Amino acid sequence: MSDIAIRIENLKHFFGQVKAVDGLSLSVPAGMIFGFLGPNGAGKTTTINILLGLLEPTEGGAEILGFDIRTQADEIRSRTGALLEHTGLYEQMSAEENLEFYGRVWRMPAPERDARIKELLSLMGLWERRSDSAGKWSQGMKQKLALARALMHRPLLLFLDEPTAGLDVAAATAIRNDLANLARNEGVTIFMTTHNMAEVEKLCSQVAVIRQGKLIAVDSPDELRKKTGSPQIEVIGKGFTEDVLTLLEKHTEVSGTELDNNHLIIYLQEDTDTAPLVNLMVSEGVQIEEVRKGKASLEQVFLTLMEEEE
Repeated sequence: MSDIAIRIENLKHFFGQVKAVDGLSLSVPAGMIFGFLGPNGAGKTTTINILLGLLEPTEGGAEILGFDIRTQADEIRSRTGALLEHTGLYEQMSAEENLEFYGRVWRMPAPERDARIKELLSLMGLWERRSDSAGKWSQGMKQKLALARALMHRPLLLFLDEPTAGLDVAAATAIRNDLANLARNEGVTIFMTTHNMAEVEKLCSQVAVIRQGKLIAVDSPDELRKKTGSPQIEVIGKGFTEDVLTLLEKHTEVSGTELDNNHLIIYLQEDTDTAPLVNLMVSEGVQIEEVRKGKASLEQVFLTLMEEEE
């Protein structure tokens, strides 16, 4: 198998006059978790549907696991799994019955099917609840079962659209751990969309950012922060008056400030010495408890990219 799981070349898809995907070119290496980011309506879901052969591109093309999306869609779908807007579960059936059904759809022999069901439900921590009706489960448990459903036929590539949306912290963390294990231990390539930037930082080796169907950035989260995000200082303390903020923002090395109660973020023009800024605040009567110097968050980078494209 090629070391490139997804290769997209000048992909376009128009709905009438609306350019949902507009000249997208992108390569995703095999075996990594790749984040596909953008605001609502950016073209993320449309792109996934094209890559799965569910929509015909207006122009351009793509290869998935070496297969052409226009002529070999069946081969692509047989080797990929997808968890998109709907879970694909039958809620009146038990967890075991759901996976049994999908195993039959994939024409898996009975011994292999039974072994895979036990393997997946055990991996997801659901084996002891295998006889429960899926409709009685929590949203987090349903999402884990849906992930098991998408993995039933041992796909080489997994497409995920907002896999942890609407889940509580514990359930979202469990799903993230499962995804990390899949990529690390089983070599599954994961192509995922999400609005959760903390999730991206924890999981994704590379990310692409699109807006209005166009690619505007692609790199590792760390490199995007270096290229786009400003270095910053976080200050915890008391006495942050408007006069203090005004003095800071007049400083030649400061690009802006953001105050939330006793937590001040100072955005810097470049990586610079913090001592003069700390001395300025102390001289103005600020009671400083803690100072941390760091990089911009991926969320700040994302917002910056969106503003630059306005």
